[in-house]
Amino acid sequence: MKRCFYVLMFLFTFIVASQCAEASMEDKTAYDFTFQKLRENAPLPLSDFEGKVLLIVNTASQCGFTPQYDGLEKLYNTYKDRGLVVIGVPSNDFGGQEPGTSDEIAHFCKINYGVTFPMTKKEVVSGAHAHPFYIWAKQTLGFGTAPKWNFHKYLIDRHGKLIDYFNSTTSPESDRVKKAIEKALAEK
Repeated sequence: MKRCFYVLMFLFTFIVASQCAEASMEDKTAYDFTFQKLRENAPLPLSDFEGKVLLIVNTASQCGFTPQYDGLEKLYNTYKDRGLVVIGVPSNDFGGQEPGTSDEIAHFCKINYGVTFPMTKKEVVSGAHAHPFYIWAKQTLGFGTAPKWNFHKYLIDRHGKLIDYFNSTTSPESDRVKKAIEKALAEK
């Protein structure tokens, strides 16, 4: 009987703690999360981009969608003066398609696609060990909105609110992406 009581208390505590953690994630904005810069041993807090529209994309160098780097760079150059920041988050989660080191990733992106937008160190973006930003994004928009492959895109408004997502198959230069970015840029 005493053992049963302790088991029940443990389960109750676990459930309450889980619900509190989930509730606290829902109260967050993108500005509550920090990545690490790709080539520097320095933090890249998303709060540095407060007031900007963010497009956060998990990337990979050896993927069929890798040419999307070109479209992401074009988007960044087209809209950066109006307040868009594209942030690339290299990940080796899907098909082992980002095996490189930070220096190799940076070199590949610069030489092949002329990438000038900010890039983070390689991160886990799916599953239980995902970077906290990706856990928050999945909890905010729902399970079906989590990355299922490389080049999944999240759109964040000027207030740090997650407002949309785009699957890997959606080109960065698609009308859907451009219209969503323009709408977010127009709102203050």
